[in-house]
Amino acid sequence: MTLPVLVEVVRSGVVESTHAASVVALRPDGSTALALGTVDVPVFPRSSNKPLQAVALLDAGWQAPDSETIALATASHSGLPEHLEVVRHTLSAAGLSEDDLGCPAMLPLDVEAAHALLRAGGEATRLTMNCSGKHAAMLAACVAGGWPLDAYLDPRSPVQQAITRTIEQLAGEKVQHVAVDGCGAPQHALTLTGLARAFARLATDDDCRTATAMRRHPHLVGGPGREVTRLMQGIPGLVAKDGAEGVFAAALPDGSTAAVKVADGATRAAVPVLVVALRALGVDAPVLDELGTVPVLGGGLPVGEVRPSALLRAAVT
Repeated sequence: MTLPVLVEVVRSGVVESTHAASVVALRPDGSTALALGTVDVPVFPRSSNKPLQAVALLDAGWQAPDSETIALATASHSGLPEHLEVVRHTLSAAGLSEDDLGCPAMLPLDVEAAHALLRAGGEATRLTMNCSGKHAAMLAACVAGGWPLDAYLDPRSPVQQAITRTIEQLAGEKVQHVAVDGCGAPQHALTLTGLARAFARLATDDDCRTATAMRRHPHLVGGPGREVTRLMQGIPGLVAKDGAEGVFAAALPDGSTAAVKVADGATRAAVPVLVVALRALGVDAPVLDELGTVPVLGGGLPVGEVRPSALLRAAVT
């Protein structure tokens, strides 16, 4: 199936490239407000799965010390000092240390934080890797369950089996494929519709500690200036999470939900599509105007934009 072109890159008035993508938006009753592309074909949501994994860890017995540690478990954090401190707290509360982390070493996502680390004579570590909060929570869940730490990244381990079960329950579908994510943890394939359903259940559960933590600490889920943080700060009650390779999912407390996958993995194309999907669900907020297009620079100045295609705009008018 040929995927629809949903994003175009315009420079000086000329379309220089396009991005094909799939998007689904569901109303609170589960009916479809918008569906373009292959919304019922499994994709790897990548880090958009992290909130679902955090729900599973709490259900499996993880004794999270506070809401900050839960928010960091859902995060692809920027590696700022405030993020790293919460990861350390997650580990220390379970009697663990940075040496127990199984994620690869990586510099902070935040450029200034990475430069500051290198200027101080530091280097990439597992702690500064953007998925360290998730890994710390997985390890802490193993401690709580009396499960082996050295096997926590094995898909057959008790903690990963618990995660699989919860993801399937939230998505309302079976996980059809399990791969290895960029951080080394198992990654579960879902359809975009299943991902959207899972976020709707996350956002509408009044007792969901994961959703509560994300709403309370959006700065921990991403970081200053990050789209995921800005969206949650700008839309009351929104629960959102970005993922690698052009994935984004979001849901409101009433169960309105949307999920996006850009075919070529271009991160810059995901947010403009998500903005249109949220508008199709009736969301109106200044942050959508701010993130609806992405500037294209030439010589450091705006000379164009990444914007929704005419096809996508027509689908919601």
